[in-house]
Amino acid sequence: MAEGCAKGEIFTPALTDWSQLATYNPPHYDEEALAAHFRKSFAASDSSLFRVAGIGGWIFDNARYLRKMEVYFEDMALHPEELHRLHALVAGVYEIKIRAAGKAGANAILIGEDMGTQSGLLFSPAMWQEYFARMYRELFALAHEFGMKVLMHSCGNNREILPHLLQAGVDCFQFDQPAIYDMPWLARLLREHKAALWSPVDIQKILPTGDRQRIAEGAREMCRIFRGGLIAKNYPDLSGIGVKEEWDQWAYEEFLRDCGLVDG
Repeated sequence: MAEGCAKGEIFTPALTDWSQLATYNPPHYDEEALAAHFRKSFAASDSSLFRVAGIGGWIFDNARYLRKMEVYFEDMALHPEELHRLHALVAGVYEIKIRAAGKAGANAILIGEDMGTQSGLLFSPAMWQEYFARMYRELFALAHEFGMKVLMHSCGNNREILPHLLQAGVDCFQFDQPAIYDMPWLARLLREHKAALWSPVDIQKILPTGDRQRIAEGAREMCRIFRGGLIAKNYPDLSGIGVKEEWDQWAYEEFLRDCGLVDG
């Protein structure tokens, strides 16, 4: 959309029929060339900064687009063998990306996996265990072998599997809707696992209101609840959520004040 969200949905998937899986070739990344790409991007900034390698989506994020969302959910119930094979192909791509990031000296990888609705997961916790748990653990362990942290973006309410994600190796959640959770509960869970939250003021319930007082209070509340475990951030697609830059700036300034980085 010319003045709307920066993203869309798949119209025609790559795999319209499972018979195509045998001949499907996923994108190929040359490990050394990708490592060189990461090194070049890191060299363009201060060497003392924390170096994050954004490596794209993740297993569910990519597989659902290869099959189309509504078809993919049917696959989870009807075609487990084929889905496991597809997931293995996707995981192989991310293994190359993780190794490249590690060779380039990244401090962390950033992945993205939107798995929730307003009220809960898009699939059952048992399905997460069946289709994703092992691959998550193995790929996160690979990242940790290179000394990298795992930063995971995920929208929606994923409360039922957050403990499992942390046990699998997530070091920091990047949530844009922290208010969708019971935030004191979330803060306790993160402290228990020595993990962090990387988040803006809630982009759904608070930031779009344009109410300066409410936005400032939202920033202060997050600082209070997640004290010591919060990495504050801006949201990169303000036009996509109907937010003016000025409103986002109010949240930014309040984060700075609460941390004592500016006067007032």
